Amino acid sequence: MNTTQHVFRRTAVSAALLTIFGSAAADDAKIEELTKPESSISVGVGNWSGDRPQQGIYDGMRNNGTYGLFDADVNKRDDATGTWLTFKALNLGLETREFRGDYLRQGGLGGFFEYGKTLRENPYTINTGLQGIGTTNLTTGTNVSSFQKTNVDIGTTREMIRAGGFVNIMPGLDAKLDFKTEDKTGTRQAGWGSAPLFSVEPIDSTTRQLDAILQYTGERLQLSGGYSGSWYDNNNSQILQQLSGVTTGGTASFSPVTPMSLPLSNAAQQIFLDGGYGFTAGTRGNFKLAYTQATQDENLPSHSLGGVNAPYVNAPSHLDGKVDTTLAQMGLSSRFTSNLSMVANLRYYDVKDKTPVAGYVGGASGATVYNTPHSYSKTSGKLEGTYRLPANFNVTGGVDYEGYDRSYPTVGNVYVPFRATTNETTYRAELRRSMSETVNGAFAYFHSNRDGSEYVDASGTFHANQINPMHIADRVRDKFRVKFNWDPLEKLSLQARVDYSQDTYDDNGRAYGLKEGNSQVYALDAGWTFSDDWQFTAWYSHDVTDARHVSVRADRDNPNPEAIKTANLKDTGDSVGMGLRGKLTSKLEGGLGLDWFGSASHYPQDIDLLGTSGAYPSGAGGALPDVKSTLMRINLNAKYALDKRSDLRFDVIYERWHTNDSTWNFSDGSPFAYYSGTQSCGNNTPCNNGYTGVVDGTTVTAKETQISTFVGVRYIYKF
Repeated sequence: MNTTQHVFRRTAVSAALLTIFGSAAADDAKIEELTKPESSISVGVGNWSGDRPQQGIYDGMRNNGTYGLFDADVNKRDDATGTWLTFKALNLGLETREFRGDYLRQGGLGGFFEYGKTLRENPYTINTGLQGIGTTNLTTGTNVSSFQKTNVDIGTTREMIRAGGFVNIMPGLDAKLDFKTEDKTGTRQAGWGSAPLFSVEPIDSTTRQLDAILQYTGERLQLSGGYSGSWYDNNNSQILQQLSGVTTGGTASFSPVTPMSLPLSNAAQQIFLDGGYGFTAGTRGNFKLAYTQATQDENLPSHSLGGVNAPYVNAPSHLDGKVDTTLAQMGLSSRFTSNLSMVANLRYYDVKDKTPVAGYVGGASGATVYNTPHSYSKTSGKLEGTYRLPANFNVTGGVDYEGYDRSYPTVGNVYVPFRATTNETTYRAELRRSMSETVNGAFAYFHSNRDGSEYVDASGTFHANQINPMHIADRVRDKFRVKFNWDPLEKLSLQARVDYSQDTYDDNGRAYGLKEGNSQVYALDAGWTFSDDWQFTAWYSHDVTDARHVSVRADRDNPNPEAIKTANLKDTGDSVGMGLRGKLTSKLEGGLGLDWFGSASHYPQDIDLLGTSGAYPSGAGGALPDVKSTLMRINLNAKYALDKRSDLRFDVIYERWHTNDSTWNFSDGSPFAYYSGTQSCGNNTPCNNGYTGVVDGTTVTAKETQISTFVGVRYIYKF
């Protein structure tokens, strides 16, 4: 929330009005509104009738109950000195409170102070006996009765403090300083890749950022350059989790501690310069240069572990991570004639990961697992031209290019193929026409083609019959877009848009991965102003995304496929809304809003077991249940003027969210529970060797239907 920009805009507009029209000729009411904007303070109370785990993730009103409503917008100006003081506050009665104060003195001096608090609450109900939540030392029970289970609420909190200012050094030259620090605390849901064990990650970190900028504004030349630095400090370096419980003989049992590394502290420094130059009234160029170095050299927490968790004997104690990033960008736009204009841009982005390659897991025969530094460069550009034709036609043509050059591992085992280079070119054309003063439309076509080098593993060997990752696979995309605007009446407007795209993936002999897909978007918007006091808006959109994906089951040590799955995935979404706002009397105004959102995910699939019929449960080849979610929100509000300086505002919100998402359920609909050793991986073989017999029993559930009504009232005082 950068209110400094709003302050500049307000003073610039008011100064322009006074300069052009003169104080005597300018509209007094408008000048008063710009130079002395109204201030207000609102105080109230609101109540939610039910819990809102899904819709209350971020707004600080997750649970039913009463909440305080307190906002402020204060603007003061000293005419004698030309000094502005502003203060804005939102949600001071909630945990998501934020406020900002600004000082601006005429002549080029100002500063600000800002505070904000952001919540992210987990929307699920977690019933667990996990011990040590909130710390880095966790203990999981080996059977359901090991520890008493309770419902736990987890989430994270961010508290941000920001301060800065600017000073005008000389006409056209400003200096700016901006510092921000953010503390993040709480607990985040986590898990283990090697076993279905429930875990949580304790969050306790600080991020700081400093920006120092010099800006020059001339008649033709504008420049901005400076320094930007960021520092991330994590007070937790790893989680230590062990298994503990009571055996059938009644004696306590403990397992060796299993560690999980957490993000380590790091820093980044950047210097940059960007600007623009107006060569002529119709031609302008711009550029940007930036260089960034990021480092991470904390002591690796696992280096001191012993026993089964001991690292490779020759593993380094520090990563010595270093990543250098270079950005160079330039652009040119020009209107050559009254009918022809062109735009050209070129951008180069290079990431060099200079972190040393080292072995971190291994034995007497040598390292088996290495870190994977990843360097890449991206070159992109655009050339576009627009020409005005007779009969109110305009045609635009352009070409876009993106080229990637990536590194790939040269040591260790690689189970996902790498592609060193990919190139994608997009050709586009658009035809627009104004058919009358009230009707205009446009048709656009895009054609993209992406290809690249061969797929390789760590040894540089080409492999054909492997997965085809969608972000680097050869792809042809065709996209069409139609837009239509109609203003049949002075106060009625309609807009319609249709997008359609088709993707085809060339497997080049690679049998698995995404094969084809398409997407469609239909949107309609309407606005109708009945009178100066009444306005109506409505909108509707429908989107569909289809994709055909082929995957394989095979042991990494025995790549012969055991089963092949073909999935025809489909996502659909519908959104509809309407709003009505108007004045009922000279003192009473109100509004009514209705929003409805719906989404559905479809998972039809076919599994070919390739002769290993015992590898999958009966019926595994059938379609998975559709996942459908809906949200309806009705908002009714009214504001009554008690007098010229005070209002009463009333709000009523009805909210209904529903889903049948089965992410945390078994196929029979019962809640998923964290077990190991009791669930079959096929042929009655227990899953997760090394954790056989662990029955933790933690469940993660969500209420399928969540309904709540909010009723609130505010007193607003204006001055």
